[in-house]
Amino acid sequence: MKKLIRGIADFRKNTRPGYKDIFARLALGQRPDALLIACSDSRVVPNLFASSDPGDLFVVRNVGNLVPPCGAPEPGSEGSEAAAIEFGLKQLPITDVIVCGHSECGAMIALSQGRDGVPSPSLKSWLRHGEPSLRRLSLPLPADQHLERHNRLSRANVLAQIEHLKTYPIVREKVHAGKLRLHAWWFDIKEADVYDYSAGDGGFRLIDEDYARILLQRAGEPPGI
Repeated sequence: MKKLIRGIADFRKNTRPGYKDIFARLALGQRPDALLIACSDSRVVPNLFASSDPGDLFVVRNVGNLVPPCGAPEPGSEGSEAAAIEFGLKQLPITDVIVCGHSECGAMIALSQGRDGVPSPSLKSWLRHGEPSLRRLSLPLPADQHLERHNRLSRANVLAQIEHLKTYPIVREKVHAGKLRLHAWWFDIKEADVYDYSAGDGGFRLIDEDYARILLQRAGEPPGI
């Protein structure tokens, strides 16, 4: 807590002056073009590794970057994730949705070891949305063979959550109309590298400068790197 308080004081003194105009504009409303669904893990900092500014990302964070399927059987099991998806796609100019997993994910380690062994009832119940990821491990991506099992599961989980996203009518509608793109990212904590799933390559590909140019071209953007 001491670090947070000192950080706020430092922000007010040294950083706030350069951001006052930005926040003054943001007070009038937000217009992010990307929805990012990431893990609650403190080591995963999307605004840092994506070099994004306030107002750029509409963010959902939860344990394991999970997306409960639309209309999941258990009442209320969709919770804030469903609300964020529907609000973001209906009320904000979102054109891209990203599910971002990461290495050494505690949720994936627990899921890999078996949900029955999770002592917390709430966490045990929540991790049921990651069960489809375990089935994907029987069809491993060739490039993932060097990874430990929980990290392979983490990558499989990102792809499984993309499929869960597609169960939402608003997502299917916008994807079909060409107004929405879905992306699967994976953050390697040790190397501080971000990977993107490329269906054409059949696996996750490092987003370096060369691949970033390719992604920008696919998105119809000028490759300003």
